[in-house]
Order: sequence, then C-alpha cells, then structure tokens
Amino acid sequence: MRGLTGPGPTWARTTARAAITATTVLAAAVLFVAGCGTGGTGARDEGPAHADSMASAPAAAASSTPSSTPDRVDAVRLIKADPAVSPEVKRELQPCVADEYPVDVSYGNLTRGGVDDIVVNVLTCGDLVGVGTYVYREQGGAYVNVFSAEEPPVYGEIDRGDLVVSQQVYDRGDRVSSASGENVITYRWISDRFAEKYRTHNDYGQVDGVQPSPVPRG
Repeated sequence: MRGLTGPGPTWARTTARAAITATTVLAAAVLFVAGCGTGGTGARDEGPAHADSMASAPAAAASSTPSSTPDRVDAVRLIKADPAVSPEVKRELQPCVADEYPVDVSYGNLTRGGVDDIVVNVLTCGDLVGVGTYVYREQGGAYVNVFSAEEPPVYGEIDRGDLVVSQQVYDRGDRVSSASGENVITYRWISDRFAEKYRTHNDYGQVDGVQPSPVPRG
C-alpha cells in the first residue's frame, strides 16, 4: 500500500547516496504488518509524489532463483528497531491517519537467498516524498539491513531481480512538485553486497514559461 497525507519533514535536495550496511540484525520473521505496508513494487511517478495512495499493487518480480515470500512483516517496527536508520527518519515516521503509516513494502528476490528480501520505502505524509529506502535480507530467522539510502526524494523498487533506486534532482528555485530531473541507479547483488551496475539521468521538460515560436512571414 501507499502512504497517506499530512505534514512532512524538510531535507536538503541532493543526489542519491546509497549507504551499504550489513551489520544490523533485527526482529525475527514472525512480525506481522501493523501499518500501511503491502507487497507492491511501488511504481515510480514523475516527480517525488506517489499519487496512488493506499492502492494495492502486485507482488514484486523475482529473479530466476526460486525463493519463498515471507509472512508480511511489521515494516514500521522493523524500521524503528533498525540502528542503521537515521534518527530523523524514525522521528518523522508517524501515523498520517489513525494507525496508517506512510510506508511502501515490496517483497522480491534481490540477494539470491531462500526467502524473498524486503524493500521498505518511508514517505512523508503531506506530499508522499520518499525520505528513505531500505533493503532487509533474511539471515538465520532474522532480518539484516543490507542497503539504505536516505537523501530525499528517494524511492527504491525491485526490477527483474535488481534494485532500482530513483532520486529526484532539483535546480535552484524548483518546486517540490517540479523536479528538474531524475537519477536512476541500478544495483545488483554481487559477492554479498549491492554493487552499482547502471546509472542514468533524465532531464524533465520545463513547461512553465515556454513561449511559442513566432510564425515566419512569407
């Protein structure tokens, strides 16, 4: 499921930075969902906002290596118990409405393990800007944080067994809803860690203020 609406934090607008960590062992896989997390892939939209709030999405695509989907976890509890998650993200992770939290959760085989990995995206309530992307790998009945990116706007997805992280890029004076472009980075699990494989940059067309060309006179 996607996040709801309400106020959100303010961070510096910078390009994506992926901090790889494999040291945090968290709660066992018996945790069940208590917030707004589902097994969707979380499709990217142009700009940082994800407009299809609370909509269910199909399960993430798996790689050729067979794996089993774990019981749905309590993503909010997982994030708040993770020492690799910044205090700012934890502090801002509050219910938007009732007990509904602005988190997207995807399950898929990223690390070639026997159990699907978990991708958690933390969003703001107000404009659904992604403020953190995290990947958790099952290891010995517990979840280990093996990837984190916390420079918003950021959003991670599973694409044919790879992790694809998109980062909105802003020029001076850009509105939050009108980024100038986007960096898209593809990571692949190699030798027990995520390694960058591809990086692309997309410039968005600026419609505001465009003047029509004069018609040439005959």
